[in-house]
Order: sequence, then C-alpha cells, then structure tokens
Amino acid sequence: MPGPHLGPGFFRVAEFVSFAPLGLGSTLSFRFPTARAVGRTFSPLRGWIGEFRPVNPKQIDQHLSSMNLEEVGSRFSASAAHVAYANQSETNGWGEEASREPARAAVSAADDDSLLDAYSRAVTGAVERISPSVVNIEVHAAAGRTRSGEPRERRGGGSGFVFTPDGLILTNSHVVHDARRIEVTLADGRRMPASAIGDDPASDLAVVRVDEPGLTAAALGDSQQLRVGQLVVAIGNPYGFQSTVTAGVVSALGRSLRSYSGRLIDDVIQTDAALNPGNSGGPLVDSAGRVVGVNTATILPAQGICFAIGINTAKFVASRLLRDGRIRRSYIGVSAQTVPIHRRVVRFYDLPKETGVVALSIEEKSPAQRAGVREGDVIVALEGHPVAGVDDLHRVLTDVRVGVSCSLTVLRRTEKLELRIVPEETK
Repeated sequence: MPGPHLGPGFFRVAEFVSFAPLGLGSTLSFRFPTARAVGRTFSPLRGWIGEFRPVNPKQIDQHLSSMNLEEVGSRFSASAAHVAYANQSETNGWGEEASREPARAAVSAADDDSLLDAYSRAVTGAVERISPSVVNIEVHAAAGRTRSGEPRERRGGGSGFVFTPDGLILTNSHVVHDARRIEVTLADGRRMPASAIGDDPASDLAVVRVDEPGLTAAALGDSQQLRVGQLVVAIGNPYGFQSTVTAGVVSALGRSLRSYSGRLIDDVIQTDAALNPGNSGGPLVDSAGRVVGVNTATILPAQGICFAIGINTAKFVASRLLRDGRIRRSYIGVSAQTVPIHRRVVRFYDLPKETGVVALSIEEKSPAQRAGVREGDVIVALEGHPVAGVDDLHRVLTDVRVGVSCSLTVLRRTEKLELRIVPEETK
C-alpha cells in the first residue's frame, strides 16, 4: 500500500509491491517500487526535494511486464514439492533402515557367539591336552640357622610340566636352585619326592625327575613357528592355586631377558597372558596344546608384559642337562664393560662395530692373563666374530670354545693386536 501523502505530487520512495511465493517454509520477497514513487526522490540531508525528470514510463512498464510473477511462483512451488518429496523419501529410508536394525543386531550377535565359541573351544581344547602334564613343585631350601643353632628352612614353589613318560619334568632354575628337598604334586593329586637332574641359571631352566613311569608327557612344539598375535595359553599354580589358566596372545618375539646369573637369555617370547608368582616353570602352549615356551618372568608394576623362554632353547638346554648335568660354557677371565670406540679408530681399522668390551681387570692365572691381555684393552672380536658388548662375548664363548685356541682381537690405545687365547670351562 502507498505511504502517507506528503503533499501534491510527493509520495514515499519506500512504497513497494511485495510478492512472496507460496508453498515454501521461508518467505522470499520480491520488492518493486511503485510507479508513483519513481518520479520523486528523498535526500537524507535535505528531505524531500524538487520534482525530478520523470523516467520513461514505457521502459518501466516493459521491465515490469518481463517479470512474470506467476511463472516465478510456479517454479518455487515445484521446488518446494521436490524438497518435500526428498524429505519423504529420506524419512521412508530411515524407516526401512530402522526396520533392518533388529535383523542386523541378530546376525551380529550370532557372529559374536560363533566367534566366542571358537575362541572358547581353542582354549578349552589346549587346556584339556596339557593339563595332565602340568605339575606343582614345592621346594625346601636352607635359610640359615635359628638362634638355638637349628637349621632354618624356607619354602617356595612353582610349576613345571612332564616332557617324557618316565618322569622328567622341565621347570625354571630359580624354582629349584639350591633346593634341599623337592616335592611334586601331579595333576591327579598324587604327591611324591623329586630329585634335580641339573639346572642352568644362565638360561633359567632346570630338569627334575620323579620315579613314576607311565606319566602323560606334554607335546613340544616349535617356537620358531610362532607369530605375533597368535593365541597362547599359560597354565600353572600361581600363589598355590593349582591348574590356573590364563590366555592371551604373543605380543612380541625375539626379546632378550637377563637372567639372575647376569647372562642374557635370547629368543624370549613376550605375551600378555597373565603370569604371577607360582607360574614360573609352567608351560605356554598354542591352540593345539603344544608347548611353545616355559613361563619365566613378569614385570610386576606393568600389566600384560610377561615372558617365556622359547621351547627350542629349552630343548637344547634339557638335552645338555641330561647328558652332562650342566651346560658347559667357556670363559676367558676378565671383568669387562661395554664402551664406545672413537670414530677415527673405527674408520681407520674399518671395524664392523662402533663399540667394544674393555677389560677392567684380569683374573690371576686366567686364559686372558696367559694370552697377554692387559687392563684397558678393548676386545673387538673373538675368532672373527665381532664383539660389540659383553653380551656378544657371552654368546661367542660357548662350550665349543672350551680348550680350543682362538684369535682375540684387541685395541691397545690406538694399536690393533691379534692375540691367541684358549678359553676354559666356567667353574
């Protein structure tokens, strides 16, 4: 509608014709000045001013006639109808999706049940195969004397497993080391004394024997075939709770673990199957019930970081313990420490490693003293094998070196020397 009359020939410029297409949620207005307002103007500073030269009315009529408002309205109505149809389609789609949800949930639940059943079957099957071979080991060791002079005993325990039908049992060295008396409880509850065949603190493995034929022997697997993520089951007697089963996966392979003798145990299996005091010496088995490791240690402050000695290492150690009662290892008689070597020396002699083993002290009448090794010499190789640290030296000094003349490469200040040394058996 036109605004208030301001006198003869004056009308507000703000007089508009508005058009809002119907059928849409929001109003879209098209605003056009009325013909009466086209010929006048308004100045913010001076108000309404004199009469302007009128615009050509024919051009205005032609411009307005080109804006077919009915056509614009029909276009917006069609657009609104399309939007409404799309919204209805989406609503129907959501309804169909909602109707499918129960069916999908049922299928997912069935899949979960089948997976859980497969996992349960794998664990229970492995436990049924290995359980008859798992034993509880109780040890009694000397613990000094009382004030009255009587011998004092301390008791400890662990786990183990039968690996031959005639009563040979594999366990950890720290379970039976220095034990005065060993008692074994079988899976069927029978309790009997046992005797130690031998133990090796460097690998934390030991073999004990019970005089009981016809026992169920555990099947030994191959730790080299393990894969990270593979299912493993640990069984033992933690805190005296017999036949406790925990399951997990192989977290890592090829770990190194230092034994209480100071040497490194190589090819250790890391698992998240829970181990506790009393699990030591128990078997770590795969889903087929084959022993792939011997549970040995856990990091108490951590969660899910446990270690087992590979069964391949255990086979080698057990065979040597049965043959000799001990593991023969050689030594050269030096107190050593791993140290870096100056880069110029490494480049000058083209050394394969940038570290070596420095001799801090030399034992009297030792192979090193007889070979002419001096304090401060840095050992870089033994019989052609690079020695980058004390652990490398331990690995090279095996039983095959006992009594055999070997070449020892040392750095004395900036001079490289080749010495002949004959390692002896460790006492």
